[in-house]
Amino acid sequence: MGTKSATTSPTDSKLVAFAAAQAADRKKSKTTVVLDVSKVTLMADYFIFAGGESKAQVKAIAEEVRMTLNKLGRADRVVEGLTEGRWVLLDYGDVIVHILQDKERDYYKLEQFWNHALVVDSKEWAEDDKLDLGIGKKRESKDPGGGTKRPTKKSSK
Repeated sequence: MGTKSATTSPTDSKLVAFAAAQAADRKKSKTTVVLDVSKVTLMADYFIFAGGESKAQVKAIAEEVRMTLNKLGRADRVVEGLTEGRWVLLDYGDVIVHILQDKERDYYKLEQFWNHALVVDSKEWAEDDKLDLGIGKKRESKDPGGGTKRPTKKSSK
């Protein structure tokens, strides 16, 4: 569990971690924290901690993260706790996502355990910043002349 791949670049890990954090936020994660653990463990480059208020919300966050990272071509290596919905662990090798209900998060205090890791400022990964994953958004396409084409509506006859 949590073994980094030799073919994964730090940029790829960062993109995956930020995409996971954004996915958790889309499902209204109570608090999302991204930790850069690359300097303190060989286990992974990033840990993401997200909070849910109920079993249903924890599961919804987990499914959103899985769907989002799947669209980036990343399949989870290990999924634990999805049935119970109290603490879900999604292991992508270089990125490990923990989604916990408040009770479990308060009890285990995992973020405090990893307090020597670098906390990534949410401004770096927030949905409204410059990070554009192109997931769940309409994108403009470039026309051959160098300009920007807006998506066109298809006419129905």
